[in-house]
Amino acid sequence: MQLFYIPSLTTSDSKAVFSKEESRHLYKVLRKKLGDDLLITNGKGSLFSGVIESIGSHICEVALGKVTHRPSLPYKLHMAVAPTKMNDRFEWFLEKATEIGVTEITPIVCNHSERKTIKLERYQKILVAAMKQSLRTTLPLLHPLTPMEDFISNHIPSNGFIAHCQQTPKNTFLTLIKPKSDTTLLIGPEGDFSNNEIEMAMRNHYKPVTLGNMRLRTETAAIVGCHTVALANS
Repeated sequence: MQLFYIPSLTTSDSKAVFSKEESRHLYKVLRKKLGDDLLITNGKGSLFSGVIESIGSHICEVALGKVTHRPSLPYKLHMAVAPTKMNDRFEWFLEKATEIGVTEITPIVCNHSERKTIKLERYQKILVAAMKQSLRTTLPLLHPLTPMEDFISNHIPSNGFIAHCQQTPKNTFLTLIKPKSDTTLLIGPEGDFSNNEIEMAMRNHYKPVTLGNMRLRTETAAIVGCHTVALANS
C-alpha cells in the first residue's frame, strides 16, 4: 500500500493534480498507468481514494472518490529538541517521532548547542516521507529554529516537562503524563541544558523529569520521550 501527499487537497475537491516532479515519479519510476487506484492524504487527517485518469511525464490527474477522515492522535505532543551536532541523528529523530506519534516539533538553540543552523526544508521533506511510509494522514507541524528562552517565554503549557541530567530531584516522566491531554517535552543538546536554562524552565512551570537510569544521547532521549507519551496513551 502506497500513500501520496498533496497538501492543498480539500474534502470538496473532485480532482487531484500532482506536481510535475511527483507526476514524473509516478509515471517513470512507479510505472503507474491509467485506471490505477491511488490513496492520497492532505496531511490534515483526510484520506482520499482516487483513480488515475491522465498521466505522463509532466502531469498526473486523479479523479477523487471516497474521502475518509482518520482520527489524529488521541493526545497532543509538542517536542522541543536541540538539533544534534551530527545532522543525521536529528533527522533520524524526525523520522521515528513521526512514525511513533508527535503533533509539533520545535528545534531549539540552547546555551550548550553545537548546531545553531538547520535546513528546515530538508527536515520538512523527512517528515512528509515518514508520514507516507507509516501510512499516517496527519503531518506533524514543524517550527523554525527557536532560541530556548523565546520558546519558554512564548509557550507555557499546562503539562510542560524538561528532561535533564543534573543530579537534582526529578520525577519519572511516565508517572506524570496525563492521557489524552497536551504535553510539551524539552530535550537539550549533547552538553545538556545549562543550570540557568533549567531554572528558567522551572520558573515557567516546566516540571523536571527523568527518562530512566541510563544517560541517553539527545536523539535517543527524544525518541524515548515520544514513545513514553504514546505508551501512556495506549
